[in-house]
Amino acid sequence: MADKNNTEKGGQAEEKREDIEAALPEGTGGERRNEPLDIDKIFEELSEGAQDEYGAGLKVMPLIPLRGLTVFPYMVLHFDIGREKSVSALEKAMVRDQIVFLSVQRDAETDLPTKDDLHDVGCVVKIKQMLKLPGDSIRVLVEGVSRGIIDGMVQEVPFFKALIRQIDEIDYDPMPSGVEALMRTVLDNFDEYIEVSGKLPHDIFASVASVGQPGRLSDVITSHLDVRIESKQRVLEAFDPEERLNILNEILTKEIEILKIERDIKEKVHSKINKNQKEYYLREQLRTIQEELGEDELIEDEIKNWLEELKKLNLTEKIHNKIEKEIKRLSKLQPSSAEGGVIRTYVEWVFQLPWNNYSAGDIDIQGAEKILDEDHYGLDKVKERIIEYLSVMELVETMKAPILCLVGPPGVGKTSIAKSIARAVGREFVRMSLGGVRDEAEIRGHRRTYIGAIPGRVINGMKEAGAMDPVFLFDEVDKIGNDFRGDPASALLEVLDPEQNKEFTDHYLEFAFDLSKVLFITTANTLDTIPRPLLDRMEVIEVPGYTEEEKVKIAERYLIPKQMKEHGVADENVKLSEGAIRDIINFYTRESGVRSLEREIAGVCRKAAKRVVMDRAGKKATSIRVTGSNIGKFLGKKRFRYDVIESEQVVGTTTGLAWTIVGGTTLSIETTHLAGSGQLVLTGQLGDVMKESARAGVSYIRSISDDLGVRKDFYKTYDLHIHIPEGATPKDGPSAGVTMCVAMISCLTGIPARQDVAMTGEITLRGAILPVGGVREKVLAAHRAGIRKVLLPRGNERDIDEIPAAVRRHMEFVLIAHANDALPHVLTRLPKKRRAGGAAEGTGAKKKQRSGGAAQSAGPVLGSGSTLSADAGGAGKTR
Repeated sequence: MADKNNTEKGGQAEEKREDIEAALPEGTGGERRNEPLDIDKIFEELSEGAQDEYGAGLKVMPLIPLRGLTVFPYMVLHFDIGREKSVSALEKAMVRDQIVFLSVQRDAETDLPTKDDLHDVGCVVKIKQMLKLPGDSIRVLVEGVSRGIIDGMVQEVPFFKALIRQIDEIDYDPMPSGVEALMRTVLDNFDEYIEVSGKLPHDIFASVASVGQPGRLSDVITSHLDVRIESKQRVLEAFDPEERLNILNEILTKEIEILKIERDIKEKVHSKINKNQKEYYLREQLRTIQEELGEDELIEDEIKNWLEELKKLNLTEKIHNKIEKEIKRLSKLQPSSAEGGVIRTYVEWVFQLPWNNYSAGDIDIQGAEKILDEDHYGLDKVKERIIEYLSVMELVETMKAPILCLVGPPGVGKTSIAKSIARAVGREFVRMSLGGVRDEAEIRGHRRTYIGAIPGRVINGMKEAGAMDPVFLFDEVDKIGNDFRGDPASALLEVLDPEQNKEFTDHYLEFAFDLSKVLFITTANTLDTIPRPLLDRMEVIEVPGYTEEEKVKIAERYLIPKQMKEHGVADENVKLSEGAIRDIINFYTRESGVRSLEREIAGVCRKAAKRVVMDRAGKKATSIRVTGSNIGKFLGKKRFRYDVIESEQVVGTTTGLAWTIVGGTTLSIETTHLAGSGQLVLTGQLGDVMKESARAGVSYIRSISDDLGVRKDFYKTYDLHIHIPEGATPKDGPSAGVTMCVAMISCLTGIPARQDVAMTGEITLRGAILPVGGVREKVLAAHRAGIRKVLLPRGNERDIDEIPAAVRRHMEFVLIAHANDALPHVLTRLPKKRRAGGAAEGTGAKKKQRSGGAAQSAGPVLGSGSTLSADAGGAGKTR
């Protein structure tokens, strides 16, 4: 608003000036008369006469732009001017009343500023002295009078002349308590600023503190601050003294913080420089002392000790000569040289390796077997393989250590098995995780030509073990990667090859190191992502998921005591019943291992610990019994459910078995047919392999359509739709081939299928059933769902022995070699065979279709004929 008023008043002044020139008689101005008219003088007189219109304190005066300098009232200072406009304005002021207005430029780099380049608020000053300097510049001594605002620009050539409104200072009488408190705060901050900056003399504070008015105090302090022009201009533009104090206090606080940070940085730099200078001085002294005392003899003694120690290692001649050469090279170098430091580090690494140190002693087979049984429940196959290895080691001392690969789902205890093996054989244990390793140097190390080179993690693990025969675990070998830095899997080939690891060469050591005595163990979740050449070096031992019974035993023997100890809960405080454990396994976890089970048990222990603490505060005894009926109070509502198959008979629906990373599960495969053009629709997130199995099943059904009593052209006139529920879950694999085939046969013949019979197997175009994997987990899922009859491929007969005996006792296993073998066990009756005359393709079927219309399209696609003989096709049963 003030700017608008100033603009209007400046415009009025210009209009008055134009009116004066227009009112002059002919021949009285410029070219009209011989004597020039002083327009400025007339304008000034007119302005002075019109002060009532413009307001008190309004005056026309010369204006000098300043660059990088702010002048405050009552401030005495000198500055130099050299621009032509500024010199003209100064001379004009000296002729008149020696009063001039000083305004700071917004941009100090501007040589020819205009009104828009100047701050509106400046300072009216009195010229005290003027001194001409060489080079057409003038030094001026001025004293600040008052603040001023540019109300309008009268002229810009030959110098600036502006209409200035002077601002009188506000004096407080009496002084408000708030303003006085603010003045004291500002003075304290200014005192601290003087102390921190170190640029102002301390006696200046006394003269500043004697200023009694808040406005003048702010101006004086601001004039002494080494801050940016914008900050000083903020103080100059604050007309209210209290506001001015607040702005100044903010500026002081910020500057003090900045100065403290600068001081800390300078002190740190200075300290570092002093430290470096001190170290340099001490090194020079030490070098001089060493020269005087014959320090070279000390280095020779160290090298002599190394050479003696090298002889004791009994290394091969090649390695011995290489290390000896490096030690002798070190003797010829200055101790302070960079190359000498590299060689010294290399030699120290060599002597830290476990040359000829072995941790394995006499093997106690019975003790090792006891340790394995103590640490792990079940896993009989893994334990048996370890005991076999130890037995051979007892008989043949020079046996090459095998490379065992433990493969199984997460949480089944693969890493802990490796630790138990190390404890059982009495060896040191080293673990290296390969998950995400992409740099070959992680395995082989860096060459010594690189700065900061070190050996690879294999050699570093041997150093940590302190023995030549540790148990070395490569964890997560299936998650190893590769990129432009090399292929770590290729580097592992030499480590894990029993024929090559006797001479493993690390890039840093540059000589062969014997790894043949190391018992290497690798772990993986799946074999699919392990490179084939690497997998070929390893002996794969599958670590299957635990059954419900095994999980119960593991929880009772290991997990519950461990978690109760970690949570500070005693046996008398909490008891978990077997029913509670089974509910946790079935309804709160879904995994093959026991990690989630342990976490849920930990959750129960936390609730119990809270109860114990609260009862202790009330001096009560705590006794908590967790059962299947109250487990929800500790863990919340059930998170998972397992399908329970009822003894139902449904057309077009069969029960299959599938394997997942968290164990086995049942699949309900639904099939229907609709009038159409012979399309096969597959839904439920099916993978490519499962889709191919469905197409193979359709082709097989077409090849035996006469035996099934199905119309030959069903694949032209009907659409088959196969759906597997839980469509959000991806499914793939050949195991559902026979299940989908039987479901389509049930749908096309209209014969209901039993839901309490589960099956698995891959199907071929000729109907042959091929073996599949994951039989153990699939049968456990069927048992959990209440299924007691399972159809398995004949090729999986050997896998029945892997199923726990407690499950086998309740199950009936039927071995099938052909798809026809499954029909008598799944369908409620056998389909009728088509008559040789082809009645199904004759009028009967067509009449049925015509009479039924479109609504009959969902019915069975049948012809008429006799019953198919129940030829088992070589099917067998076993219990």
